[in-house]
Amino acid sequence: MIRRRTWALACGVLAVALGVISGELAAAALSPSVTPVSAVGSSVIDVLPPGVKDWAIASFGTADKTVFLITIAVLITLVAPATGFLEYRRRFAGRAVIAGFGVLGAVAVASRPQSSLVSLVAPVVAAVVAILVLNALVRALRTWSREADQRRAEAAPARRRFLQGAGGAAIVAAATGVAATGVRSSQSAVAQQRSTIELPTPTVTAAPPPPEGSFIPEGADLGVPGISDLVTANDDFYRIDTALVVPVIDASTWSLRVTGLVDREVEITFDELLALPLVERYVTLACVSNTVGGDLTGNARWLGLPVRLLLARAGVRPEADMVLSRSVDGFTAGTPLEALTDERDSLLAVGMNGEPLPVEHGFPVRLVVPGLYGFVSATKWVSELRVTRFADDKAYWSTRGWSERGPVKTSSRIDVPRTNASVPAGDVVVGGVAWAQHRGVEAVEVRVDGGAWQRAELARPISADTWCQYRATLPLGSGTHTVQSRATDAEGGLQSDAFVDPAPDGAEGLHTVTFTVT
Repeated sequence: MIRRRTWALACGVLAVALGVISGELAAAALSPSVTPVSAVGSSVIDVLPPGVKDWAIASFGTADKTVFLITIAVLITLVAPATGFLEYRRRFAGRAVIAGFGVLGAVAVASRPQSSLVSLVAPVVAAVVAILVLNALVRALRTWSREADQRRAEAAPARRRFLQGAGGAAIVAAATGVAATGVRSSQSAVAQQRSTIELPTPTVTAAPPPPEGSFIPEGADLGVPGISDLVTANDDFYRIDTALVVPVIDASTWSLRVTGLVDREVEITFDELLALPLVERYVTLACVSNTVGGDLTGNARWLGLPVRLLLARAGVRPEADMVLSRSVDGFTAGTPLEALTDERDSLLAVGMNGEPLPVEHGFPVRLVVPGLYGFVSATKWVSELRVTRFADDKAYWSTRGWSERGPVKTSSRIDVPRTNASVPAGDVVVGGVAWAQHRGVEAVEVRVDGGAWQRAELARPISADTWCQYRATLPLGSGTHTVQSRATDAEGGLQSDAFVDPAPDGAEGLHTVTFTVT
């Protein structure tokens, strides 16, 4: 027979589950951009020490947010039964705990940039529902306990009432969860809107142009199995950002403002942006958290408006040296002004590989800046460009100990053979990709077992702003071998062989792969 204290734990689980689900349902219906759970999670992310975030990215990569959400669910699961136990032991104790978490949820929601007064309804609903359900269930449990202690034979009705209440709460929680899923699925209207957008033909196409029916310029792909695709598919493109829940933005209501040290403020809508002369560029993006040999890099064909044209319309004042871009979710990046006004064609991008931007990659508009790590440039869901000075404003990551300017370092990666691979003796192909955005890759060399460096074959570079493939064919005998690669950029800069952690301005070192020849 289940002990009543165990039933008390179950009361807490049911009450908190129904409260959380009700709050998420209210948020989905009234303020889908800010939910209690996502707001609390995002607030926690904002206050975490940079080292914890670095560890999460290094350990879990692009799955870091999923792991964090699972952690939140586990914590809720641990707290929930405690509220039932406390309420059973002492009246109002469990309800006080829930009320406290409700206040924290409301504070977290209010702190998010996209929140409004309506957004506060969700945490209030969550707390009130959880409190009411907990009170009703524990009161029924106490009645059953009291009658069982006094008249054990006559306790069946009280027990039945409690079980009916608990079962009903479980059913309602499940039904509410399904309803919340359904309401949130209605947010797919934005995804449907994205699918109907027809991107304009660029006035300047990416050079060199790909053959008909292909994304790949001729000669740019070596065709070596295992080497990273020259153009990264949208679904495979890495995603590293601070958004626990991807912002859902209606393109018809989106606008971008240019403010700050300008002669005149400018505001532009999505339709107005599409009507301007857009250009197409291949650009490789890299995350500053990428470790040596890591996969937090990707190359895509971007369509957008050169940022310098919009800044010219606003009239940048001479004392400015930085643009602070802001996302709808509050993230900011500080980009050197010269990177947005020189010839590199930094873009307000609306398209990625021939499609409107995927929602998770910044729909409807994001920044793409060649030559800079994403933490100082690649703002997704961008809503404002504030022209300012580094001396006057700090961005999200610069306030957390990372560098301010973030130029991408010359790097290379070995894709084949993989670490611990076994390959047949004879001619062994070593290949991968190298990048030095805005400078270009001049050469890649490889060496085996610490021997002499040997020049690798480079594919035809698309541009100075993209990675390029390389390969070298090496005659190797049986045994265990170690291979390293290094790149030289077009300015003569050689990839560093000294190991440096990603923080605060990008990793350094030579990618090293050990494999067996049989």
